[in-house]
Amino acid sequence: MAEKSFKYVILGGGVAAGYAAREFAKQGVQPGELAIISKEAVAPYERPALSKGYLFPEGAARLPGFHVCVGSGGERLLPEWYKEKGIELILSTEIVKVDLPANTLVSAAGETFKYQVLIVATGSTVIRLTDFGVQGADAKNIFYLREIDDADKLVEAIKAKKNGKAVIVGGGYIGLELGAAMKINNFDVSMVYPEPWCMPRLFTSGIAAFYEGYYANKGIKIIKGTVAVGFTSDSNGEVKEVKLKDGRVLEADIVVVGVGGRPLTILFKGQVEEEKGGIKTDAFFKTSVPNVYAVGDVATFPLKLYNDLRRVEHVDHARKSAEQAVNAIKASEEGKSVDEYDYLPYFYSRSFDLAWQFYGDNVGDTVLFGDNNPQSPKPKFGTYWIKDGKVVGAFLEGGTAEENQAIAKVAKLQPPVENLDALANEGLSFACKI
Repeated sequence: MAEKSFKYVILGGGVAAGYAAREFAKQGVQPGELAIISKEAVAPYERPALSKGYLFPEGAARLPGFHVCVGSGGERLLPEWYKEKGIELILSTEIVKVDLPANTLVSAAGETFKYQVLIVATGSTVIRLTDFGVQGADAKNIFYLREIDDADKLVEAIKAKKNGKAVIVGGGYIGLELGAAMKINNFDVSMVYPEPWCMPRLFTSGIAAFYEGYYANKGIKIIKGTVAVGFTSDSNGEVKEVKLKDGRVLEADIVVVGVGGRPLTILFKGQVEEEKGGIKTDAFFKTSVPNVYAVGDVATFPLKLYNDLRRVEHVDHARKSAEQAVNAIKASEEGKSVDEYDYLPYFYSRSFDLAWQFYGDNVGDTVLFGDNNPQSPKPKFGTYWIKDGKVVGAFLEGGTAEENQAIAKVAKLQPPVENLDALANEGLSFACKI
């Protein structure tokens, strides 16, 4: 098969790829120099929409509405934009072999792609229950959510099983957002997760108690401390029951599984230095292999603020790391330098009428402030994390744009705190006066 050569290749077609393409265009790229190779069939889009607006029963988000870069208030890059800029979008193409010493990628169809500079933006893949050999986990209507294709299948099932029963397996990001989405679609919803509270990687028990209470008030049944160990299906092969480890059996027309993801680094094993489950990079997202960069979910990079190597799975970092890598590539060509990546970790979520934001690091002692009564008409509450006498992280539910900026500033500046009780009393005003 014919070989194609490019100066720059972005491997992966998610959020990071789209933002990298925009940065290349901004810095100046010649027609035919840049290609994006993606196994998805559509141009890069804002992935968070899939678990939110895409699943709304009315006024649902659809492409081309949420192509990058609308999620950060930027221009929407339609497929025509790439054509105009001379950027080759190579879609529905899965790369199955990577040879870094030979600067070569090979697709499932046997096509060969050569590059001078490679940006690895392969993102994550979902962890599947079939990976653990869970009995019956291959039944129909058991869904995972990662790509638009997954979302389309779920939307079809929501229509087909109108007002049915949904079981959400997992109490993290996807679990909470999908639990809300299925409820909004008038499903009878149960959530199942093994941990003592939802979102344990970020939430304290105090934060989680609010969301669990709020979801319960919406009629969502929350079952904690157990896991799904098997599924039964009907004669059509469609899921009908979820068997739990504690012996309970839940009826289900639809099951959505959100039990985490893992970075897609398998193609690079043994060819590049790895750390903490990702591809190790410097502050410019350069890997141990010359002219190979890694961004987004797959990169383990120096988090300057905490003097630590971290891997961050979030859309904000996907966007910013992609821009940093392109800046660094272009600067090195011109013999210039760019500042080191100085990232403030940021996470957010929206479900029902709720919206929270978190900035910084969730380590140390915690202080809960504000109104976290799930029955409140307009709940607004937050948490500070305090380590070595300084505020290192901040969480806020129901904040205004200004208040969210204030907690971001606190997490970045890390002001000293002497008395935790005084901080609890001061609450949000502590952040707003910084």
